[in-house]
Amino acid sequence: MGEVVEARRELASWPIYRRDGRAAEMVTAELAGQFEAPIYGILAIGDAIDAHDWGDLPRPRVRLNGQPDDETTATILWDGEWEITWVTFRDMGAAFGVALLGIYVLVVAQFRDFRLPLVILTPIPLTLIGIVIGHMLFGAPFTATSMIGFIALAGIIVRNSILLVDFIGHARTPERPLRDVLLEAGAIRFKPILLTALAAMIGAGVILFDPIFQGLAISLLFGLMSSTLLTVLVIPAIYVALKDDGRAMSDDGGSGGHG
Repeated sequence: MGEVVEARRELASWPIYRRDGRAAEMVTAELAGQFEAPIYGILAIGDAIDAHDWGDLPRPRVRLNGQPDDETTATILWDGEWEITWVTFRDMGAAFGVALLGIYVLVVAQFRDFRLPLVILTPIPLTLIGIVIGHMLFGAPFTATSMIGFIALAGIIVRNSILLVDFIGHARTPERPLRDVLLEAGAIRFKPILLTALAAMIGAGVILFDPIFQGLAISLLFGLMSSTLLTVLVIPAIYVALKDDGRAMSDDGGSGGHG
């Protein structure tokens, strides 16, 4: 090569970056270790921007998504992995809302009641209690697979609620106090509800330590654990609040009813 070219070092032109036709400066970084999710870096840099003394310079704006509205002020736009995370959770959240609406319509058609489906859907947020605790115990970030597990739990938990509510509807008679029926429903339906939850938890346990699907396993395991225990308590309580007949529980707790 020395025969045909002269090699020398010199400063190159400063690279010019543009994003969708607008001037931009690219700053890249990679998060790893305990705080690998991009939200931790976003929060840390946001605190640093707030704590910095900008003097006469305008404080830069921070946008999590989309193009800046005003180019007269510098804007920090988060992209890359955060953009993927933003779009993924946005789309899955919309899909979750559609799924809840579909479940509500189906339950309304089954029970011919507009309030009863709200009782059936109530245990779904209870899964978040176990999901949050599970991620804290394992020190795992809440990822897209964790969100998938949360969405998948909606169908399982609604099934448990339907088991209780359907039994209550069939066992309730004008002669029996509502509290007796609720106690009997919890005692008789708890076993199939528990077996359903255990079967799903065993299936999720085999991927608990998988680096990609750990969030899914944690959501299924701990979400099922918390919601299964709370469903048999919360559903009767809400049922009493909505449809209480005002009669006290009988002395035998309704044990002489349906078996």
